[in-house]
Amino acid sequence: MAYDDKLIAEIVGRVMAGLDNNSTSGNNTVPVGVSNRHIHLSTADLETLFGAGYELTPIKDLSQPGQFACKETLTIVGPSLRPIENVRVLGPVRKASQVEISRTDSFTLKVKPPVRESGDIAGSAPVTIIGPKGVVTLKEGCIIANRHIHMSTDEGAAFGLVDGQYVDVEVNGERRTKFYDVQVRVHKDFRLEMHIDTDDANAAGIGNGAKVKIVKK
Repeated sequence: MAYDDKLIAEIVGRVMAGLDNNSTSGNNTVPVGVSNRHIHLSTADLETLFGAGYELTPIKDLSQPGQFACKETLTIVGPSLRPIENVRVLGPVRKASQVEISRTDSFTLKVKPPVRESGDIAGSAPVTIIGPKGVVTLKEGCIIANRHIHMSTDEGAAFGLVDGQYVDVEVNGERRTKFYDVQVRVHKDFRLEMHIDTDDANAAGIGNGAKVKIVKK
C-alpha cells in the first residue's frame, strides 16, 4: 500500500488525538494517594514532646512539594484510654498541631472528630499526644480529613476547575464506588493527586497510584 504525505499527516493526527484522549486531564482521571493516620505539630508542641530545640527528621518527601514524612512517631490517646501507637509525624511544623485519623480510629479512641479540610480545627475533637519527653493535650485539633484533590494552577485550568470547587469521583474496579462532594484544591505548587484515608481506600478496594475519574457536578 502506498502512503502519500496527506495520508501520513492524517494518521499522525489520529494518533496524537488518541494520545490526548488518554492523557490525565483529557479523560478526567487523577492518581490516588492514601493517607494513613498522622500528626502535624506546632513548634511549641514539638519541643514539649521531644525536648527544647528539637527539629524534625525528614525521611521521605511526600507528593506535595515541601511536605515530608518524618522519622518521629508518637502515641495518641482518647477517652477510651486505648492508645494508638507509632503515629507518623509529617513536616514541616505548622502554626497549630493537628491529628488526622480515620473513622475506624475514632472508635478505638472514643473521640468524635468532624470531617474537615486540613487546617480547619476550630471546635474539633480533643486528643492527647504522648512523646518521649512530654505530653500534649489538644483541646481541639483531631479531625477526619475530607476527601480532596490537589492540582496545580495549570491542571485546574485543564480540568476546568477552580480552588474550592466540589466534584464527584468515580472509582471503577472490583468494588465500583462513587465519592461525592470531593473538594478541589488548586495552587501553583500543588501536584495532581486525590487524597483519601484508609477507610475510603479499603471500602473502594484501591491503593496508592490507583486512577479515579472526576465527574463535575
